[in-house]
Amino acid sequence: MHKPENDSSGREPEKIDISSGFEKSDVKITGILVFITALSIFVVVTAILCYGIGKVINARMDKEDGPTSKWAKTVDIRQLGNLPNNPEMQNKVAELTQQFPTPRVQLDDGNQDVADLHAREDLLLDNYSWVDGTHAKVRIPIERAMELIAQRGLPVAPSVQTAPLMTGESAPVIQAPLTNGFARTGFEQQEAQTEAIEAHQREESK
Repeated sequence: MHKPENDSSGREPEKIDISSGFEKSDVKITGILVFITALSIFVVVTAILCYGIGKVINARMDKEDGPTSKWAKTVDIRQLGNLPNNPEMQNKVAELTQQFPTPRVQLDDGNQDVADLHAREDLLLDNYSWVDGTHAKVRIPIERAMELIAQRGLPVAPSVQTAPLMTGESAPVIQAPLTNGFARTGFEQQEAQTEAIEAHQREESK
């Protein structure tokens, strides 16, 4: 039988009981229970605080919004669902938005608004119309205005006396712009292309 060796201090090594299959001294159930209890208390206290803060914020918002009126009322938008792209749902959205005064938030990315603005501008630029309600001034199409200017010419501005150029200076050269500063948006160009294709298909069908 092998005799256990003594350590440097002369004491025999401690005997370890391995019958249980694990080290009993490392298992501390008390610490685990204290941690779980503290975590549960923290979660409950945090939930109560969040609920209270939410109630305070909602009460403050209701106080600032004032009493319910035709301009301020609660609308349940959940009944609209996922808002599929169909006329019926768009009419419902239009009815809801009509309850609020202008200016309203745009329902799309603004392409249609820009196209409508250019259509109104084209209506004024390409047709005759009265400037005001007195019928004293008439707005003429821009093409006709350009023809009149080409026939009559522009008024000549009085000459401006300029100081002589210093050594090394040169007279500024003004270059005419390559465009008139107006360009259709991509949305309008796509709409025009679609209308042209549809018109061509209608002509072919005839």
